[in-house]
Amino acid sequence: MIALHFGAGNIGRGFIGLLLSEAGYDVIFSDVNQELVQELQKRGEYTVTLANETHDQVVVTGVSAIDGTDLEQVASTVAKAELVTTAVGVNILKHIAKGIAQGIEQRIAAGAAPLHVIACENAIGGSSQLKAHVLEHLSDEAKAKLDQFAAFPDAAVDRIVPIQHHEDRLAVTVEPFHEWVVDESKMLKGYRVIEGVHYVQELQPYIERKLFTVNTGHASAAYIGNLLGYETIQQAMADEQVVDQVRAALAESGGALIARYQFDEAEHQRYIDTIIERFRNTELTDEISRVGRSPLRKLSPNDRLVRPALLAYEAGIEPKQLAKVMAAALRFDVKDDPESVELQQLMQQAGVSETVAKVTSLEADHPIHRMVVASYEAASAK
Repeated sequence: MIALHFGAGNIGRGFIGLLLSEAGYDVIFSDVNQELVQELQKRGEYTVTLANETHDQVVVTGVSAIDGTDLEQVASTVAKAELVTTAVGVNILKHIAKGIAQGIEQRIAAGAAPLHVIACENAIGGSSQLKAHVLEHLSDEAKAKLDQFAAFPDAAVDRIVPIQHHEDRLAVTVEPFHEWVVDESKMLKGYRVIEGVHYVQELQPYIERKLFTVNTGHASAAYIGNLLGYETIQQAMADEQVVDQVRAALAESGGALIARYQFDEAEHQRYIDTIIERFRNTELTDEISRVGRSPLRKLSPNDRLVRPALLAYEAGIEPKQLAKVMAAALRFDVKDDPESVELQQLMQQAGVSETVAKVTSLEADHPIHRMVVASYEAASAK
Protein backbone atom coordinates (compact mmCIF):
# COMPACT_ATOMS: atom_id res chain seq x y z
CA MET A 1 0.00 0.00 0.00
CA ILE A 2 1.49 3.27 -1.13
CA ALA A 3 0.71 6.69 0.28
CA LEU A 4 2.14 9.67 -1.58
CA HIS A 5 2.62 12.67 0.68
CA PHE A 6 3.41 16.12 -0.73
CA GLY A 7 5.72 18.00 1.62
CA ALA A 8 8.71 16.38 3.33
CA GLY A 9 9.10 19.16 5.87
CA ASN A 10 8.81 18.81 9.63
CA ILE A 11 5.00 18.55 9.62
CA GLY A 12 5.03 16.05 6.77
CA ARG A 13 7.61 13.82 8.43
CA GLY A 14 6.63 14.37 12.05
CA PHE A 15 2.87 14.14 11.73
CA ILE A 16 1.23 12.83 8.55
CA GLY A 17 4.09 10.65 7.36
CA LEU A 18 4.48 9.16 10.84
CA LEU A 19 0.79 8.26 11.16
CA LEU A 20 0.62 6.81 7.65
CA SER A 21 3.69 4.68 8.27
CA GLU A 22 2.24 3.43 11.56
CA ALA A 23 -0.96 2.58 9.66
CA GLY A 24 1.00 0.26 7.37
CA TYR A 25 1.56 2.44 4.31
CA ASP A 26 4.78 2.65 2.35
CA VAL A 27 5.17 6.42 2.44
CA ILE A 28 6.66 8.25 -0.53
CA PHE A 29 7.35 11.95 0.02
CA SER A 30 7.23 14.44 -2.84
CA ASP A 31 9.24 17.60 -2.30
CA VAL A 32 11.13 20.24 -4.26
CA ASN A 33 13.97 20.33 -1.70
CA GLN A 34 16.51 18.13 -3.44
CA GLU A 35 18.68 17.61 -0.35
CA LEU A 36 15.71 16.29 1.63
CA VAL A 37 14.64 14.07 -1.25
CA GLN A 38 18.11 12.60 -1.69
CA GLU A 39 18.52 12.01 2.04
CA LEU A 40 15.19 10.19 2.26
CA GLN A 41 16.05 8.12 -0.80
CA LYS A 42 19.43 7.18 0.63
CA ARG A 43 18.37 6.34 4.17
CA GLY A 44 14.75 5.24 3.88
CA GLU A 45 14.05 6.16 7.49
CA TYR A 46 14.07 9.00 10.01
CA THR A 47 13.51 9.58 13.72
CA VAL A 48 10.64 11.42 15.35
CA THR A 49 11.12 12.59 18.95
CA LEU A 50 8.16 13.42 21.16
CA ALA A 51 8.48 16.60 23.21
CA ASN A 52 7.65 14.94 26.52
CA GLU A 53 9.66 14.40 29.69
CA THR A 54 11.09 11.09 28.48
CA HIS A 55 11.75 12.28 24.90
CA ASP A 56 10.28 9.09 23.45
CA GLN A 57 11.47 8.30 19.93
CA VAL A 58 9.92 6.56 16.95
CA VAL A 59 11.95 5.41 13.96
CA VAL A 60 9.87 5.74 10.81
CA THR A 61 11.05 3.13 8.31
CA GLY A 62 10.22 2.08 4.77
CA VAL A 63 9.96 5.61 3.42
CA SER A 64 11.23 7.09 0.16
CA ALA A 65 10.97 10.32 -1.80
CA ILE A 66 10.56 11.71 -5.30
CA ASP A 67 11.46 15.00 -6.92
CA GLY A 68 8.35 17.17 -6.78
CA THR A 69 9.46 19.09 -9.88
CA ASP A 70 9.47 15.91 -11.99
CA LEU A 71 5.86 15.89 -13.23
CA GLU A 72 6.14 12.50 -14.92
CA GLN A 73 7.40 10.86 -11.75
CA VAL A 74 4.78 12.63 -9.62
CA ALA A 75 2.00 11.55 -11.98
CA SER A 76 3.17 7.93 -12.14
CA THR A 77 3.33 7.80 -8.34
CA VAL A 78 -0.17 9.26 -8.02
CA ALA A 79 -1.30 6.62 -10.53
CA LYS A 80 -0.12 3.74 -8.32
CA ALA A 81 -0.87 5.21 -4.87
CA GLU A 82 -3.81 4.24 -2.68
CA LEU A 83 -3.79 7.56 -0.85
CA VAL A 84 -2.46 11.07 -1.52
CA THR A 85 -1.98 13.61 1.27
CA THR A 86 -0.43 17.06 1.50
CA ALA A 87 1.20 19.36 4.06
CA VAL A 88 2.68 22.07 1.86
CA GLY A 89 0.73 25.19 2.82
CA VAL A 90 -2.57 26.13 1.21
CA ASN A 91 -0.88 28.61 -1.16
CA ILE A 92 1.23 25.81 -2.66
CA LEU A 93 -1.67 23.51 -3.52
CA LYS A 94 -2.06 25.06 -6.96
CA HIS A 95 1.54 24.17 -7.75
CA ILE A 96 1.14 20.45 -7.03
CA ALA A 97 -2.25 20.14 -8.75
CA LYS A 98 -0.93 19.47 -12.25
CA GLY A 99 1.02 16.35 -11.26
CA ILE A 100 -1.97 15.04 -9.33
CA ALA A 101 -4.25 15.71 -12.29
CA GLN A 102 -1.97 13.84 -14.69
CA GLY A 103 -1.82 10.91 -12.27
CA ILE A 104 -5.61 10.81 -12.01
CA GLU A 105 -5.86 10.84 -15.82
CA GLN A 106 -3.60 7.76 -15.84
CA ARG A 107 -5.80 6.09 -13.21
CA ILE A 108 -8.93 6.77 -15.26
CA ALA A 109 -7.31 5.33 -18.39
CA ALA A 110 -6.27 2.21 -16.48
CA GLY A 111 -9.59 1.82 -14.66
CA ALA A 112 -7.77 1.94 -11.33
CA ALA A 113 -9.33 1.76 -7.89
CA PRO A 114 -10.66 5.00 -6.39
CA LEU A 115 -8.13 7.37 -4.86
CA HIS A 116 -8.56 9.57 -1.79
CA VAL A 117 -6.74 12.91 -1.82
CA ILE A 118 -6.61 14.67 1.55
CA ALA A 119 -5.05 18.11 1.97
CA CYS A 120 -3.81 18.34 5.57
CA GLU A 121 -3.46 22.10 5.59
CA ASN A 122 -4.07 24.78 8.17
CA ALA A 123 -7.08 26.11 6.29
CA ILE A 124 -10.80 25.62 5.85
CA GLY A 125 -11.64 23.41 2.87
CA GLY A 126 -8.07 22.56 1.88
CA SER A 127 -9.00 19.42 -0.06
CA SER A 128 -11.83 21.23 -1.82
CA GLN A 129 -9.40 23.95 -2.86
CA LEU A 130 -6.97 21.33 -4.15
CA LYS A 131 -9.77 19.65 -6.12
CA ALA A 132 -10.59 22.96 -7.79
CA HIS A 133 -6.95 23.36 -8.83
CA VAL A 134 -6.81 19.77 -10.12
CA LEU A 135 -9.94 20.32 -12.22
CA GLU A 136 -8.17 23.13 -14.06
CA HIS A 137 -5.70 20.57 -15.45
CA LEU A 138 -8.11 17.76 -16.41
CA SER A 139 -9.61 17.06 -19.82
CA ASP A 140 -13.37 17.34 -20.16
CA GLU A 141 -13.63 13.56 -20.26
CA ALA A 142 -11.61 13.19 -17.07
CA LYS A 143 -13.64 15.90 -15.34
CA ALA A 144 -16.81 13.94 -16.06
CA LYS A 145 -15.33 10.80 -14.48
CA LEU A 146 -13.37 12.40 -11.63
CA ASP A 147 -15.85 11.69 -8.86
CA GLN A 148 -15.84 7.99 -9.75
CA PHE A 149 -12.05 7.72 -9.47
CA ALA A 150 -11.05 10.26 -6.81
CA ALA A 151 -12.48 11.86 -3.67
CA PHE A 152 -11.18 14.98 -1.95
CA PRO A 153 -12.49 14.87 1.63
CA ASP A 154 -11.63 17.96 3.67
CA ALA A 155 -9.70 17.57 6.90
CA ALA A 156 -8.70 19.38 10.07
CA VAL A 157 -5.22 18.74 11.45
CA ASP A 158 -3.52 19.79 14.66
CA ARG A 159 -0.01 19.18 15.94
CA ILE A 160 2.57 21.73 17.04
CA VAL A 161 5.79 21.26 15.10
CA PRO A 162 8.08 24.24 15.78
CA ILE A 163 10.99 25.41 13.66
CA GLN A 164 13.98 23.35 14.72
CA HIS A 165 17.55 22.57 13.83
CA HIS A 166 19.19 19.16 14.18
CA GLU A 167 22.52 17.77 13.06
CA ASP A 168 20.45 15.02 11.46
CA ARG A 169 18.39 16.96 8.93
CA LEU A 170 15.69 14.27 8.82
CA ALA A 171 15.17 14.20 12.59
CA VAL A 172 12.09 16.03 13.81
CA THR A 173 10.60 16.83 17.22
CA VAL A 174 6.83 17.11 17.70
CA GLU A 175 4.46 17.54 20.61
CA PRO A 176 2.75 14.34 21.84
CA PHE A 177 -0.76 15.66 21.07
CA HIS A 178 -2.18 15.29 17.59
CA GLU A 179 -5.58 15.41 15.95
CA TRP A 180 -6.50 14.53 12.37
CA VAL A 181 -10.21 14.77 11.54
CA VAL A 182 -11.53 13.79 8.09
CA ASP A 183 -14.95 14.38 6.52
CA GLU A 184 -16.22 10.84 6.09
CA SER A 185 -19.30 12.02 4.17
CA LYS A 186 -17.06 12.95 1.22
CA MET A 187 -15.23 9.61 1.07
CA LEU A 188 -15.91 6.82 -1.39
CA LYS A 189 -17.26 3.45 -0.34
CA GLY A 190 -14.75 0.88 0.78
CA TYR A 191 -12.15 3.37 2.00
CA ARG A 192 -9.40 2.08 4.26
CA VAL A 193 -9.58 3.32 7.84
CA ILE A 194 -6.36 4.96 9.03
CA GLU A 195 -5.64 4.40 12.70
CA GLY A 196 -5.29 7.73 14.45
CA VAL A 197 -7.73 9.53 12.15
CA HIS A 198 -11.12 10.64 13.47
CA TYR A 199 -13.81 10.33 10.79
CA VAL A 200 -16.88 12.58 11.13
CA GLN A 201 -20.02 13.23 9.10
CA GLU A 202 -19.85 16.99 9.57
CA LEU A 203 -16.38 18.52 9.54
CA GLN A 204 -17.06 22.25 9.78
CA PRO A 205 -17.55 22.33 13.58
CA TYR A 206 -14.23 20.55 14.10
CA ILE A 207 -12.39 22.78 11.66
CA GLU A 208 -13.65 25.93 13.33
CA ARG A 209 -13.13 24.52 16.82
CA LYS A 210 -9.48 23.91 15.96
CA LEU A 211 -8.89 27.15 14.06
CA PHE A 212 -10.66 29.35 16.58
CA THR A 213 -9.12 27.70 19.64
CA VAL A 214 -5.67 26.40 18.75
CA ASN A 215 -4.81 28.95 16.06
CA THR A 216 -6.57 31.82 17.80
CA GLY A 217 -4.86 30.98 21.08
CA HIS A 218 -1.46 30.53 19.46
CA ALA A 219 -1.75 33.88 17.68
CA SER A 220 -2.89 35.54 20.89
CA ALA A 221 0.13 34.21 22.79
CA ALA A 222 2.44 35.32 19.98
CA TYR A 223 1.15 38.86 19.50
CA ILE A 224 0.69 39.62 23.22
CA GLY A 225 4.02 37.97 24.02
CA ASN A 226 5.71 39.97 21.30
CA LEU A 227 4.49 43.23 22.87
CA LEU A 228 6.07 42.16 26.16
CA GLY A 229 9.40 41.33 24.55
CA TYR A 230 9.29 37.54 24.75
CA GLU A 231 11.03 35.47 22.09
CA THR A 232 9.23 32.14 22.45
CA ILE A 233 5.68 31.01 23.11
CA GLN A 234 6.91 29.06 26.13
CA GLN A 235 8.47 32.18 27.68
CA ALA A 236 5.28 34.13 27.06
CA MET A 237 3.06 31.39 28.51
CA ALA A 238 5.17 31.30 31.67
CA ASP A 239 3.83 34.81 32.30
CA GLU A 240 0.41 34.56 33.95
CA GLN A 241 -0.73 37.88 32.51
CA VAL A 242 -0.22 36.42 29.02
CA VAL A 243 -2.04 33.24 30.00
CA ASP A 244 -4.95 35.29 31.35
CA GLN A 245 -5.18 37.22 28.09
CA VAL A 246 -5.05 34.05 25.99
CA ARG A 247 -7.79 32.54 28.14
CA ALA A 248 -9.88 35.68 27.71
CA ALA A 249 -9.55 35.49 23.92
CA LEU A 250 -10.48 31.81 23.94
CA ALA A 251 -13.46 32.51 26.19
CA GLU A 252 -14.77 34.86 23.50
CA SER A 253 -14.08 32.51 20.59
CA GLY A 254 -15.34 29.60 22.69
CA GLY A 255 -18.60 31.37 23.42
CA ALA A 256 -19.05 31.91 19.70
CA LEU A 257 -18.35 28.24 18.93
CA ILE A 258 -20.73 27.01 21.63
CA ALA A 259 -23.48 29.27 20.30
CA ARG A 260 -22.84 28.25 16.70
CA TYR A 261 -22.41 24.47 17.08
CA GLN A 262 -23.94 23.69 20.47
CA PHE A 263 -20.69 22.27 21.83
CA ASP A 264 -20.96 21.11 25.43
CA GLU A 265 -19.70 24.04 27.51
CA ALA A 266 -17.78 21.94 30.06
CA GLU A 267 -16.24 19.78 27.35
CA HIS A 268 -15.14 22.84 25.38
CA GLN A 269 -13.58 24.33 28.51
CA ARG A 270 -11.57 21.13 28.93
CA TYR A 271 -10.48 21.48 25.30
CA ILE A 272 -9.30 25.04 26.01
CA ASP A 273 -7.43 23.86 29.13
CA THR A 274 -5.68 21.20 27.04
CA ILE A 275 -4.66 23.80 24.45
CA ILE A 276 -3.27 26.11 27.15
CA GLU A 277 -1.14 23.29 28.56
CA ARG A 278 0.14 22.45 25.10
CA PHE A 279 1.31 26.04 24.65
CA ARG A 280 3.08 25.84 28.03
CA ASN A 281 5.01 22.66 27.14
CA THR A 282 8.58 23.52 28.16
CA GLU A 283 9.92 20.60 26.12
CA LEU A 284 9.13 22.68 23.00
CA THR A 285 10.74 25.91 21.87
CA ASP A 286 8.38 27.66 19.51
CA GLU A 287 9.55 31.06 18.35
CA ILE A 288 7.10 33.95 18.46
CA SER A 289 8.52 35.13 15.13
CA ARG A 290 7.28 31.86 13.57
CA VAL A 291 3.86 31.72 15.22
CA GLY A 292 3.10 35.38 14.51
CA ARG A 293 4.41 35.24 10.97
CA SER A 294 2.14 36.39 8.11
CA PRO A 295 0.07 38.89 10.12
CA LEU A 296 -1.84 40.08 7.03
CA ARG A 297 -3.22 36.60 6.49
CA LYS A 298 -3.93 36.15 10.18
CA LEU A 299 -5.80 39.45 10.28
CA SER A 300 -7.84 38.65 7.17
CA PRO A 301 -11.67 38.43 7.43
CA ASN A 302 -12.01 34.64 7.58
CA ASP A 303 -8.97 33.79 9.66
CA ARG A 304 -8.28 33.13 13.34
CA LEU A 305 -8.90 36.58 14.83
CA VAL A 306 -11.48 38.51 12.81
CA ARG A 307 -13.78 35.57 12.06
CA PRO A 308 -14.24 34.40 15.68
CA ALA A 309 -14.61 38.03 16.77
CA LEU A 310 -17.43 38.48 14.26
CA LEU A 311 -19.09 35.22 15.34
CA ALA A 312 -18.80 36.29 18.97
CA TYR A 313 -20.33 39.67 18.19
CA GLU A 314 -23.21 37.99 16.34
CA ALA A 315 -23.75 35.79 19.40
CA GLY A 316 -24.02 38.83 21.67
CA ILE A 317 -20.49 38.56 23.04
CA GLU A 318 -18.34 41.69 23.03
CA PRO A 319 -14.95 40.51 21.65
CA LYS A 320 -12.80 43.01 23.54
CA GLN A 321 -9.86 40.64 24.03
CA LEU A 322 -9.84 39.45 20.41
CA ALA A 323 -9.81 43.11 19.39
CA LYS A 324 -6.87 43.64 21.74
CA VAL A 325 -5.01 40.77 20.07
CA MET A 326 -5.71 42.28 16.64
CA ALA A 327 -4.31 45.58 17.86
CA ALA A 328 -1.21 43.76 19.11
CA ALA A 329 -0.87 42.05 15.70
CA LEU A 330 -0.68 45.49 14.08
CA ARG A 331 2.58 46.03 16.00
CA PHE A 332 4.16 42.75 14.87
CA ASP A 333 7.40 43.91 13.23
CA VAL A 334 9.71 41.13 12.01
CA LYS A 335 12.12 42.19 9.28
CA ASP A 336 12.43 38.80 7.55
CA ASP A 337 8.64 38.35 7.30
CA PRO A 338 7.40 40.01 4.06
CA GLU A 339 3.85 40.36 5.39
CA SER A 340 5.10 42.00 8.56
CA VAL A 341 7.13 44.47 6.51
CA GLU A 342 4.14 45.21 4.29
CA LEU A 343 1.89 45.71 7.32
CA GLN A 344 4.27 48.17 8.95
CA GLN A 345 4.59 50.12 5.71
CA LEU A 346 0.81 50.28 5.45
CA MET A 347 0.55 51.48 9.05
CA GLN A 348 3.02 54.28 8.37
CA GLN A 349 1.31 55.35 5.16
CA ALA A 350 -2.37 54.95 6.05
CA GLY A 351 -2.59 54.98 9.83
CA VAL A 352 -4.28 52.55 12.16
CA SER A 353 -7.95 53.04 11.22
CA GLU A 354 -7.48 52.74 7.48
CA THR A 355 -5.11 49.81 7.92
CA VAL A 356 -7.64 47.95 10.07
CA ALA A 357 -10.33 48.52 7.46
CA LYS A 358 -8.13 47.39 4.58
CA VAL A 359 -6.66 44.31 6.27
CA THR A 360 -9.69 43.03 8.18
CA SER A 361 -12.49 44.32 5.91
CA LEU A 362 -14.12 45.78 9.03
CA GLU A 363 -15.52 49.19 8.09
CA ALA A 364 -14.70 52.16 10.29
CA ASP A 365 -18.20 52.26 11.77
CA HIS A 366 -18.16 48.59 12.79
CA PRO A 367 -18.00 48.14 16.59
CA ILE A 368 -15.11 45.66 16.34
CA HIS A 369 -13.15 48.10 14.17
CA ARG A 370 -13.63 50.73 16.86
CA MET A 371 -12.51 48.26 19.57
CA VAL A 372 -9.30 47.47 17.67
CA VAL A 373 -8.45 51.12 17.11
CA ALA A 374 -9.23 52.01 20.72
CA SER A 375 -7.06 49.18 22.00
CA TYR A 376 -4.20 50.20 19.72
CA GLU A 377 -4.41 53.82 20.78
CA ALA A 378 -4.67 52.95 24.47
CA ALA A 379 -1.48 50.89 24.22
CA SER A 380 0.24 53.78 22.40
CA ALA A 381 -0.67 56.18 25.20
CA LYS A 382 1.06 54.08 27.86
